[in-house]
Amino acid sequence: MESEASSFESSETLAALVASTPLLEESWKVCGVADASVGCNFAVNRVGETAYVGFSGVKLGAGVDQSCRNLVPLPDELFFSLCVDGPDPAMVHAGLLHLFQSVYIDNLFRDQMVEIMNTSKSIVITGHSIGGAIASLLTLWLLCRLQTICSVICITFGSPMLGNQSFSRAILQKRWAGHFCHVVSQHDIVPRLFFAPSCSFQFISYENKTQLFHVVLDSLGVVSRGECKSSFCPSGSYLFCTNKGAVCVDNGMVVIKLLYFTLLNSSQSSSLEDHLDYADFIQKVQWQFIENRSFTEGSIPKSSYKAGITLALESLGIASHEVNFEDAKEALKKAKKLGRTRNLNSANLAIGLSKINPFRAQIEWFKASCDNSAEQMGYYDSFKQRGASKRGFKVNMNRIKLAQFWDSLIDKLEANELPYDFHKRAKWVNASQFYKLVVEPLDIAEYYRTGMHLVKGHYMQHGRERRYKIFDKWWKTENDTDNPTARSRFASSTQDSCFWARVEEARDSLIKVRAEGDARKFLKMLEDVTKFDQYAKRLIENKEISQDVLAKNSSYTKFIEEWKDLQSQLQLLQPQFP
Repeated sequence: MESEASSFESSETLAALVASTPLLEESWKVCGVADASVGCNFAVNRVGETAYVGFSGVKLGAGVDQSCRNLVPLPDELFFSLCVDGPDPAMVHAGLLHLFQSVYIDNLFRDQMVEIMNTSKSIVITGHSIGGAIASLLTLWLLCRLQTICSVICITFGSPMLGNQSFSRAILQKRWAGHFCHVVSQHDIVPRLFFAPSCSFQFISYENKTQLFHVVLDSLGVVSRGECKSSFCPSGSYLFCTNKGAVCVDNGMVVIKLLYFTLLNSSQSSSLEDHLDYADFIQKVQWQFIENRSFTEGSIPKSSYKAGITLALESLGIASHEVNFEDAKEALKKAKKLGRTRNLNSANLAIGLSKINPFRAQIEWFKASCDNSAEQMGYYDSFKQRGASKRGFKVNMNRIKLAQFWDSLIDKLEANELPYDFHKRAKWVNASQFYKLVVEPLDIAEYYRTGMHLVKGHYMQHGRERRYKIFDKWWKTENDTDNPTARSRFASSTQDSCFWARVEEARDSLIKVRAEGDARKFLKMLEDVTKFDQYAKRLIENKEISQDVLAKNSSYTKFIEEWKDLQSQLQLLQPQFP
C-alpha cells in the first residue's frame, strides 16, 4: 500500500549521490590502467590521501580454474573474523578464491598493500569482471584486519556473484555491506552468470551464445520468482546503470529481481557488449544527473513517492508498456519499504526498550535488597539459592523477558532490518552493556543452579548466550577497555559480567585438584586457579567489582577460604609437589 511507504523513493537519489562523486570515474580509470600494465594484474593510483587499487578483469580471467566452480568455505587464516553462526558456513566460488590467494601471495602485491595501508587515509579497491570479485575478497581481507585504521570501500564493475547466502549474511552481521558498491549495466550477463547452475566464465568462447543467454535468463527468472534457490546470493549495494540513468538498491532479493527484469529486454549480443562498455555508462550516468530530469511517461504524478518510483523505472530502462513494468515497480516499492522498515524498527525498539526498563529496574531493586540482606550472600548467590518465593519467581520472569527483547533485537540486526550504524549508536551500546552487567550474573546463577554445567560443561565455554558475545564486541569497539577510568569506590555492578562463572570454575578446580593423581594436570589446575585469584584481586584493587562479591557468604568469599585451605595443605605436601 502507498501509505506504507515514505514520502520519497530514494533508490535513484542514492545513485545520483554516488554518480556525483569522482569514485566511479577514478575507479574505472585505475581498472583500465591495470588492463594496460605489463607484467602485473593490478594497478595503484593515488588521488590526494586516497589510494585506488584496481584489478584487471582481462588478465585475471585467464587464471580462473574452470573446474573449480563449486563453493568452498573461506579460509580462517585469511578471513578469521568473517564467520556466521548456523549450520551453513560462509562459502565462495572456489576458482575465484584460488585466484585471490595467488594474488595475495605475490610479494610485490603485499609490499605495495603494506605501503598503502601505512600512508593512506582511504582505500578504494576496485576491479572489472573477475577483477571485481578479487577486489571484493581483498576488501573483506582488509576489513577483517583494518577496521579502525582507515576507511575502505569496494567498487566493482560487472563482477560475478561471489558467495552463498551465508556469505552474504556474514557480511550483514559484520555491518560491512555498506563498504561494497557493485555497478551493473543493464544487459551485462556476467553478474547474472552464476544463477545458471552449469555456466562458467567460458561464456566468451561459448559456441552458442544465444543458447547461453536464454539459459541464464530462464534460470534467473526461476530464482527471482522464488521457485528455486540459487547457490549464489548478492551482497552489498548494487548500482544498476542504463542509458537513461541509474538506481541503487541493497536488498538481496530485490537485486535478483532487478537483474532479471533489466535482462528481459536484452539480447545475446548486448549482454556481452555491455560487459565491456562501462566507461560509456559511467559518463552517461554522471551527465544524466547533472541535466534536468523529465518524465517520458506522461504527466508528473502528484505523489512525490510515485514520481520517484516512475523516475527509478525510467532509469532502469523499463517502460510502462512492457510486461515486466508492474513487477519491477513492486520490487522497487519493496526495496523502499525495507529501507523505511529499518528506521521504523529502530524507533519501535526504542519504545520497546522504554517498556522493558521497569523489568531491569526491578532486578536492580532485587540486587540492592540482596546486598543489604542480613544473610550476606550477595546478589548472585541469593538468586542461585532462591526458593519458591514470589519475589524470586518474578525476578526470573523479568530475566527471561529481557532476554527475549534483546534476542529479537539481534535477530533484526542480523536480518538487515536495522540501520547500518545501529550497533555503534551510544544509546544501544550503553543499554546493552548495562543489561549485560546486571542480568548475565543471573543467567550464570540459573545455569549452575539447574546443574547445566554437569550436562554441557562450564558456562564460559558451553553456556554463554550469543547476545552477550555480540554486546562485548559493541562495547570494546566503542570504548577504550584497555584503559578504564580510575574509580574511587566500588562499581554498582561488577565490570566483568562473567566474573561469577570464573568463580564457579575456580571452585570446581579446587575440588578436582584434591583428587588429581597426574602431576602435570595437578600443576595445570593450580596454575589456572592462581591466575584467577590474581585476576580477582586486580578487579578488587581497581574497584571494578560490586560490593556483593565481598559479602561474607558469597561464592567468592567461599572460594578464598577454600583456596587458602588448599594452599595450607600444599605447604605440607611441598616435598611431593615442589
